[in-house]
Amino acid sequence: MDPLSDILSLLKPNSYGFRGLDAGGAWALSFGADDSIRCYAVQSGACWLALDGTAEPVRLAAGDFVLLPGGKGYRLYSTAEAPVTDAFRFFPAVPAGETAVLNGGGGVLGVGGYFGFEGMHAELLLGMLPSIVHVRAEANKAALRSSIDRLMGELREPKPGSALLAEHLVQALLIEALRLHLAEHSRHRSGWLFALADRQMSAVIGAMHAEPGRKWTLESLAKVAGLSRSSFAVRFKATVGEPAMDYLTRWRMMIASDRLANGGMPIALVAPTVGYESESAFGAAFKRVMGYSPRQFARAAAP
Repeated sequence: MDPLSDILSLLKPNSYGFRGLDAGGAWALSFGADDSIRCYAVQSGACWLALDGTAEPVRLAAGDFVLLPGGKGYRLYSTAEAPVTDAFRFFPAVPAGETAVLNGGGGVLGVGGYFGFEGMHAELLLGMLPSIVHVRAEANKAALRSSIDRLMGELREPKPGSALLAEHLVQALLIEALRLHLAEHSRHRSGWLFALADRQMSAVIGAMHAEPGRKWTLESLAKVAGLSRSSFAVRFKATVGEPAMDYLTRWRMMIASDRLANGGMPIALVAPTVGYESESAFGAAFKRVMGYSPRQFARAAAP
């Protein structure tokens, strides 16, 4: 798999919910903080988004799509003075895939929902994203809109296989949004996600992910990039935001923790799969990155 697919697989998206919204007049919806990624697509009309802790609201126009990966509370509204409705009480009464009507509707039409994760490393993805990922109408490609429309249809009118298909459509929606964000902002930001737009750094990250147990060195990684050792070291840190060997170690420990927690593999078997010949060396690296020894982690993660 490619690096983005690898990381999303470790995150294990395991829950989602999507509903439409048709709001009219003066309205405001308040959403409390949680651990999921929230998203919205405005189909017609316009509204405002105010994220807790930020000074300026963001205007969402028809065709815009927004991801909120930070877990903060926020408000969606037509006017800042409108009476506030608790979204977590308003939406659950509406079946998944259907459209909730607020104040008679007719002003703003859109679709919103959330992605939840089962995996332990959501911060790797979420921590590299801004608090608001705003994909504007001009960049909102057909694939993103198509994923939303298809998902809503499967939720609204379930057919045989709809549960599994909806799960795949949710992942497709998240990937399409991240791709568009990556295409628009990769030149201006650092981090593993934005490094995937750099052909040479993407090749290196892909090699690390494909063979985490290989005895990688700075020289061998530089060879994958087609750069000198010193040039590669500087380029990787500037693009990804951390030294290459630090990234490799963290990726190895993510894989190891998943295998310890979910695969039930003993430490003696996990260590060589992520490049360590001895349990002691693996244990020292694991504790340095994860904050626990492998045995402590495995015990804590056990059902």
